[in-house]
Amino acid sequence: MRLNEQGGFFDGTAPGAGSLLVAHPSMLDPNFRRTVVFLTVHNPTEGSLGVVVNRALGKTLGEHDPELAGTALAGVPLYEGGPVASDKLILAAWKWIENEGTFRLYFGIDGEKAEEILREDSDFQVRGFMGHAGWSEGQLDAELDQGAWVLSGWLPELENREGEDAWRSILCHEDPTMRLHTDAPEDPSRN
Repeated sequence: MRLNEQGGFFDGTAPGAGSLLVAHPSMLDPNFRRTVVFLTVHNPTEGSLGVVVNRALGKTLGEHDPELAGTALAGVPLYEGGPVASDKLILAAWKWIENEGTFRLYFGIDGEKAEEILREDSDFQVRGFMGHAGWSEGQLDAELDQGAWVLSGWLPELENREGEDAWRSILCHEDPTMRLHTDAPEDPSRN
């Protein structure tokens, strides 16, 4: 993938594989409230698939699966990938190549491939996702039309941010007027 002039991989007009879905501050669904979803597949007639990239589970693959404790994958952080098939692990590896303005991604790889990537190039980040997010035919496009999501390209700053901080940073990068909304408390009576 190559970056465009705005620092993303897409033109901003339509979702596609490699783009980010940033939950609008008004999104109340607890599965997606204040999330950033990395879209890996999008087809308006077949559906869409992605993983939540900003909900760390606070444990590693080695802690999740004791059989991996002594392997190169032991320290790979785990994330809540989404509400669908939350008992299934999806591995992904990515790397920025800043001088080329490119982003290299391996998604849905097996443990052997992940270990090989880590051995060959320690600049790759490997993450594990428990579950994924999925949309049926036309569902994501309808949610976008309703304003539930803000589209973004993958930003290098996501590498150093977690949780709501990542969500807030990317949302405000795309639309600086959202800052007031992102800082609002979940319970308005506590304002």
